[in-house]
Amino acid sequence: MTDSPATPAPKGLEELDAAAVRGFAAAFGEAPTSLWAAPGRVNLIGEHTDYNDGFVLPFAIDRHTVMAVREREDRLVRVSSSFTDEIVELSIDELSAEAVSGWSAYLLGVIWAAGVQGADLARVPGLDLYVVSDIPVGAGLSSSAALEGVVGLAIDELWGLGFDRRTLAVIGRRAENEAVGAPTGIMDQSAVLLGRLDSAVLIDCRSLETRVVPLGLDDEELVIVVTDTRVEHEHATGGYAARRASCELGARTLGVPSLRDLGPDDLGRAEELLDDETFRRVRHIITENERVLDLVRTLEKHGAGAIGPQLDASHTSMRDDFEISVPELDLSVEVARRVGAVGSRMTGGGFGGSSIALIHRSKAEALAEAQRAAFAEAGYREPVVFTVVPSEGAVRRPFGGASVADPAVERISE
Repeated sequence: MTDSPATPAPKGLEELDAAAVRGFAAAFGEAPTSLWAAPGRVNLIGEHTDYNDGFVLPFAIDRHTVMAVREREDRLVRVSSSFTDEIVELSIDELSAEAVSGWSAYLLGVIWAAGVQGADLARVPGLDLYVVSDIPVGAGLSSSAALEGVVGLAIDELWGLGFDRRTLAVIGRRAENEAVGAPTGIMDQSAVLLGRLDSAVLIDCRSLETRVVPLGLDDEELVIVVTDTRVEHEHATGGYAARRASCELGARTLGVPSLRDLGPDDLGRAEELLDDETFRRVRHIITENERVLDLVRTLEKHGAGAIGPQLDASHTSMRDDFEISVPELDLSVEVARRVGAVGSRMTGGGFGGSSIALIHRSKAEALAEAQRAAFAEAGYREPVVFTVVPSEGAVRRPFGGASVADPAVERISE
């Protein structure tokens, strides 16, 4: 299966490693000493339930952010990336949620949040950081959490902070909530740090307990196809925050700490007490939590080929009750079902981004062609259609440091 010409195919970790080394040397004039990688994520089911203390079922994917690192003798942190010529500099002593902004807040914010979590930042050296990525930005595949995960894992090991991965996910969420200003839950950070090959991760967002759930896609010759609508979303503003506020209003009105504490039997009372819009927001969360758990039971008992009804019902709920879909997403889901997908739904925070389709391997190319044809007929931008593979979470990449193979890097380093 090929990508649309609009976006290149996944680069693979080795190619990203090489690009990170070259970019680091060009930006900072010397070679890095370590490499780190974190994946994007796709959420199989469980949308907007995370900040309501509910259940989610994401998996890490085979698209990554790779970060090249070199420690400094001073306490300055410098960050740069392949998508900008800008180098942002800030002393660790000056870090605060208010002192960071823009794309670099995802990296610098994690360092600040680690200090809030209890890390002793008074003793640590500075860092030079350079990132590259093949995760589409704005596609709902958690490029932001990949940034948070990769820097969290790196500073934890390099500085000996002693945090486990669940705590690193908490640190990443704090950075996104308070430094970036996006009111997201903990799902994305957990997925990129805890992912496992051919598996999803069931996360209880209240207790932060997790369970690896094997998907067994190869056993049934199934694949997960992502259709990136190329309608970019932005979580720090707009509808995402409004949906969270509606959920909090619903919980307060119904007298519970969070919507996690409600079940289907509470829907009648909710409809009586809430205005129509707030009720529909609450109904989505209640039913989505039920769908997550039901999908896991179905998956474990009958296999991935039987989970279509939950995927389809999830999209309907997000479209009609939570109202976070857009016409391009609805079209992509309709096309997937028409081509013969087991199930399809939008994935991510909504207001743009991507849909996923669980489909037999033999139909994946036909789905990509049908998506492009349908978007062209509707007058939409050409979508990017590609298969994702459930993959491992964030890792330190093998790297010799002193022996850099690329001649250009060697020249800069001399």
